[in-house]
Amino acid sequence: MPSAALANLINAGALIVISAWAYLGSDTPSLTALIPGGFGMVLLICQQGVMRENRAIAHLAAALTLVVLIALMMPLSGALGRGDMPAIVRTGLIAATSLLALAAFVASFIAARRARKAG
Repeated sequence: MPSAALANLINAGALIVISAWAYLGSDTPSLTALIPGGFGMVLLICQQGVMRENRAIAHLAAALTLVVLIALMMPLSGALGRGDMPAIVRTGLIAATSLLALAAFVASFIAARRARKAG
């Protein structure tokens, strides 16, 4: 399992790059394709705090990651229903990086709590 900081960085980068890919690669681009990129930018802004293990910022980044993961369910189910393979791949990739980041955050929070109790 990667550290929360590394997983957050990977997720932020994936959200930004894949969001731009979805917008620029579309025949009829919609600004809604850029929403995940906006979340990626916010997660990138949180990166220093996550690296420094700032609890408030790490919890904010984890909450935003959970919001992204939940919000991706509708576009993913729509893409699956249409059989739109590029959309399935794009949405599936950012859902996977978001899930990985969320798991890394949870593991980090558990480890920090155990360390506080032990110390």
